Amino acid sequence: FSLLQERLRYVLVSLLMLHGTDSFYVPGVAPINFHHNDPVEIKAVKLTSSRTQLPYEYYSLPFCQPTKITYKAENLGEVLRGDRIVNTPFQVSMNVEKKCEVLCNFPNKPVTLTVEQSKLIAERIREDYYVHLIADNLPVATRLEFYSNREEEEKKKEKDVQFEHGYRLGFMDGNKFYLHNHLSFILYYHREDVEENQDPTYRVVRFEVIPQSIKLEDLKADEKSMCTLPEATGSAPQEIDPSKENQLLFTYSVHWEESDIKWASRWDTYLTMSDVQIHWFSIINSVVVVFFLSGILSMIIIRTLRKDIANYNKEDDIEDTMEESGWKLVHGDVFRPPQYPMILSSLLGSGIQLFCMILIVIFVAMLGMLSPSSRGALMTTACFLFMFMGVFGGFFAGRLYRTLKGHRWKKGAFCTATLYPGVVFGICFVLNCFIWGKHSSGAVPFPTMVALLCMWFGISLPLVYLGYYFGFRKQPYDNPVRTNQIPRQIPEQRWYMNKFVGILMAGILPFGAMFIELFFIFSAIWENQFYYLFGFLFLVFIILVVSCSQISIVMVYFQLCAEDYRWWWRTFLVSGGSAFYVLIYAVFYFVNKVSFLQ
Repeated sequence: FSLLQERLRYVLVSLLMLHGTDSFYVPGVAPINFHHNDPVEIKAVKLTSSRTQLPYEYYSLPFCQPTKITYKAENLGEVLRGDRIVNTPFQVSMNVEKKCEVLCNFPNKPVTLTVEQSKLIAERIREDYYVHLIADNLPVATRLEFYSNREEEEKKKEKDVQFEHGYRLGFMDGNKFYLHNHLSFILYYHREDVEENQDPTYRVVRFEVIPQSIKLEDLKADEKSMCTLPEATGSAPQEIDPSKENQLLFTYSVHWEESDIKWASRWDTYLTMSDVQIHWFSIINSVVVVFFLSGILSMIIIRTLRKDIANYNKEDDIEDTMEESGWKLVHGDVFRPPQYPMILSSLLGSGIQLFCMILIVIFVAMLGMLSPSSRGALMTTACFLFMFMGVFGGFFAGRLYRTLKGHRWKKGAFCTATLYPGVVFGICFVLNCFIWGKHSSGAVPFPTMVALLCMWFGISLPLVYLGYYFGFRKQPYDNPVRTNQIPRQIPEQRWYMNKFVGILMAGILPFGAMFIELFFIFSAIWENQFYYLFGFLFLVFIILVVSCSQISIVMVYFQLCAEDYRWWWRTFLVSGGSAFYVLIYAVFYFVNKVSFLQ
């Protein structure tokens, strides 16, 4: 009960803070208290690279291994992200210093890398791979210090500090490869308040590492696995020659520091917000786009439509009507069912399913319940929500299908449940085969793929059928005007009324409302960063939905003014025109921000 009260308190405080902050972090896991000399387990997550975008398991490289390798049971999101959390031989104890210790169990016998292993390490260094470790579920980070663009006097006083996730596997100097074989761990702890006569308790609040490359001859190890580090100025780095065998030692040191940071705030180091003004500029830019579209809609609806719609339900003044032009001539054909009504209703149902899933995920993440400390929680929640939202997608698809004079509801329900998910699953399966060929941990294992199929056909499919059944039985949408029996001939359209041109024109404004936020999302995806600005993302998502709805209405009005009443498919495609620009921008980002590293 006290835990429930604490969680409710966090949620209420977060809601009160919503107007004054962009996003916030609510801890999602219980803290672990350590006593002096308690073991703090160091685990490995994966190897990642912004160049290749292919994660690998930690032991895909010849690192020192423990006596027994144990993999952590992972959730669906962790598996899809390519995380393979495994134990390591690092021996770290709470508040116990270690100056230098050999990692493998044979200090007098260096590790010998074969030619194949040396080639593999050199290739991973060339591809700029990072190693990701965790201690008490806190990811390791490398401290980066630099001077910002300040005045000369201020530069001398302090440096700006940022943290890089993980640490570099090695570095290159010319055509030579050097491996970081010594890790200096710096762990920060917070001393908890305890009653008298009780042992003090500690909590890990930060995990940093300083990677070093030290040549074998400069590392002096004894029989007790202890070693002596050379002077910083006189040491040479450990070279990895891919054309021959290499000998080296893997070593590490541990340093503990007390910190004032409390456990609930320990993720702030990784989630430091930068460029807040850019996000607010993005929101203001999006609001301007929405107001612009709202102004156009107001002019169309208030000044043009409101006075005339009622006249076209009357049978009077037919001669006057024949003298009209533009959209008023096609009022008898506007609600004529389109071609392929089953596919249209199926795609609409999948869109409703996606919309409900995205809305709930972003809102829950905005409240801090899907924090980065809960690894894979965001993707796991998204997958399960998509399955359960099938009942809503099926309901709206079934009702629209009946409105469009459809009769084969069972086939329509099956099409709704399989068309969009089937295309996505097929594309992902083909891509997964290529990733399998690279032996990457990013490849979805076959049992996980079978589990996803079972979720699809065991949860989503029945729920879509259930929703489709009730939607098809419900009264269809009422058309405000009657439909003529004989279709009206459509006049020849101008070039700018072509549907492809309309899609390109309509997608510009919604894309302009969100492209700034897309930059930060792509940065998180391609560069293995944490994305947590869900407060901004929620606002941009709402603005995107509103702007897509408005641009669809405007484009349909222009189409009807050209006496073309085939608006069903056009409005569906036009509202998704911004997706084309998102694709182009993703390719542009990849070429300019990622590929240049290669």
